[in-house]
Amino acid sequence: MDFFNTANDSSTVITVTDCSHAPHRLSGGNHSVASGAPPNNWKQEEDGSLGYSVQQCRRSRRSCIPEKPNHSLSLWSVIKTCLGKELCKIPMPVNFNEPLSMLQRLSEDLEYSELLDRAAGCQSSLEQLCCVAAFSVSSYSTTAHRTGKPFNPLLGETFELDRLEESGYRSLCEQVSHHPPAAAHHVYSQRGWTLWQEITIDSKFHGKCISVMPLGTIHLQFHSSGNHYTWSKVTSTVHNIILGKLWIDQSGDINIVNHVTKESCRLKFSPYSYFSKDASRKVTGVVTDSENRARFVLSGTWDDKIESAEIVEGSGEASEQRTVYQTEAPKLLWKKYPLPENAENMYYFSSLALTLNEPEAGVGPTDSRLRPDQRLMEAGLWDEASSEKQRLEEQQRERRKRRRGKESDGYHPLWFERRTDCITGETSFVYKGGYWEAKESQDWSMCPDIF
Repeated sequence: MDFFNTANDSSTVITVTDCSHAPHRLSGGNHSVASGAPPNNWKQEEDGSLGYSVQQCRRSRRSCIPEKPNHSLSLWSVIKTCLGKELCKIPMPVNFNEPLSMLQRLSEDLEYSELLDRAAGCQSSLEQLCCVAAFSVSSYSTTAHRTGKPFNPLLGETFELDRLEESGYRSLCEQVSHHPPAAAHHVYSQRGWTLWQEITIDSKFHGKCISVMPLGTIHLQFHSSGNHYTWSKVTSTVHNIILGKLWIDQSGDINIVNHVTKESCRLKFSPYSYFSKDASRKVTGVVTDSENRARFVLSGTWDDKIESAEIVEGSGEASEQRTVYQTEAPKLLWKKYPLPENAENMYYFSSLALTLNEPEAGVGPTDSRLRPDQRLMEAGLWDEASSEKQRLEEQQRERRKRRRGKESDGYHPLWFERRTDCITGETSFVYKGGYWEAKESQDWSMCPDIF
């Protein structure tokens, strides 16, 4: 019997597994397939819904980076005069960074892109929604030990992640605003889906912890069905910034909506509580159909795995304090891969993260891989990296002053443009095209010199 909170904090859902039904699990083992992780071919299920088989063609990519130097510095000594200020406006030494930019961290959302490949093949929109929900949780799995701060991207900085051969997708991020800091992201997959988002980070210090609130809507559309999903991210909190060991928690709700079928999933990320008997990093949720009837329950943790269990029709019994559902045997949707060997000395990077800053020929001149301060930090030259970081930030401020002195309507991103979404009515930056064509011709004449 599994106990978990629903989206309504005042109630509790109890699911009772129906043992008369045989477990219905994905074949091919209890692991999802991760980009940059060992290959694993999914087999087609008898009902044709969740199985997926891919033949992966992989190029050789690096599996390690220089070990992190043993530099110590009190975080509190730097931020004690900055309480209440936005994190992006505080000059921080590279000691608190990791050698990746925020654009690269955003691209890490694709660590388990195969969940979306599998979702694209689902015949049932409710089962597809379960896979999308598992994907939304999987993006937090790399954050459990990642207490380092990513580099703030420079205005106009980009990051491409071309995994067309290995994983069937191409991803592009661009820093479209500096104040407030905002990044636009677009991913197209040959395996049946497109994802796009614009994320603004609101970060504040609160004495003993730092809260990071990503603002913006994530859009996902499947090509064959046209199903269009939206959701937002939860709050990340870094604890013990004064004394003790830094640790990260995720808390809040994610509401995933299929705007075509009107089905939805409400996920709850339970904050850590010393007095709670529940497992830490717990995630629970309920998938409802277009008539708001509960059809699946989801449970697991954001740093390990997510399972789904189909509710036996007509089994829901609600009272003032709880709802009881009888379910089929749970099915594993997603399982995190173990970290690479020696990850604790490589910033706790995942297999995908280790490849993100690997030098790659042909990328745009504004790509994060070409940032000199970030490159120096990865090489362990932290003093030189701090000096270079200061130079780039000063250079950016000078460019901003020059723009203010000109009569113009402001800064315009190179690869993204503002549009109003017909589904949500929100105005955000979306990809307007041209980047991959420029890469093909190696014509980067339109790119600014930001490094």
